[in-house]
Amino acid sequence: MKVKFWGVRGSIASPGPATVRYGGNTTCIEIRTDKNELIILDAGTGIFPLSQTLLCELPITANVLITHSHWDHIQGLPFFIPNFIPGNTLRLHGAFDPVSGKGVEQVMSVQLQYSYFPVREDEMKARIQYITLAPEQSIQIGSATVTPYLMNHPVINFAYRIDADGKSVFFTGDHEPWPNIYAPGDEDFNEYQALVDEKLEHILHAMQGVDVLIADCSYTALEYPAKRGWGHGTFHSSMRYASLAGAKVLFCTHHEPTRSDDALEAAFANALADYPRQTNGPDYRLAREGDCFEF
Repeated sequence: MKVKFWGVRGSIASPGPATVRYGGNTTCIEIRTDKNELIILDAGTGIFPLSQTLLCELPITANVLITHSHWDHIQGLPFFIPNFIPGNTLRLHGAFDPVSGKGVEQVMSVQLQYSYFPVREDEMKARIQYITLAPEQSIQIGSATVTPYLMNHPVINFAYRIDADGKSVFFTGDHEPWPNIYAPGDEDFNEYQALVDEKLEHILHAMQGVDVLIADCSYTALEYPAKRGWGHGTFHSSMRYASLAGAKVLFCTHHEPTRSDDALEAAFANALADYPRQTNGPDYRLAREGDCFEF
């Protein structure tokens, strides 16, 4: 299996000299099975440079798994070049939205309103299919089994576990560890903590033993209290997940857009001081645009 990162920034694309080493594009990750089947995790601005590399292997079938509909995870879809070329197929997978009452098809229909984009969906030449997924109901994409899991974010957010050829990847999308909404000492604290612990155990079971864990590490532990409830994790929380789940490699991603590459490396080093690499423990890495990991 191969994992290649095309976008690793969160919230807004942040190109420029301060982010040139790790990249400024928003979330997009290419997965290739051993049979070269193409799965794409999220469609941030990184999907545009990815799509340029696909022109040498047309026609393609691209299975895009959308974690959630926030702008930085879908904004590249209208610029996915194979959509404009006959013979290609885009299969867009994602969650049902209980607020709008619509499935994943709204991701495209909202973006491609003529007021916001000059090309309508029915003018695109590729075949576009929509697959609305349900939590923990696995689907088959070629040789890969894909299972979505509900995570904690202000909108419905799916993590995805991908298993193929005896190998596995788990991508959290945007995720904040479930907090206890009660203060210690409140009469409801213990009961609610039991629910929090149950959710943690459930997601650790879903991650258990993965070869590659790709997780939201937007904030440092010191930054997090001011960002509580925004729906994002920390280096510390994701390193803890990786350790408890027995992941082999953790890629920290969704880098804070205001954080320069130098500051990103410093924040990562501080987290490693608290979670040093252990024998047989996870290998912790910063996701970097353009990096490819084969296993």
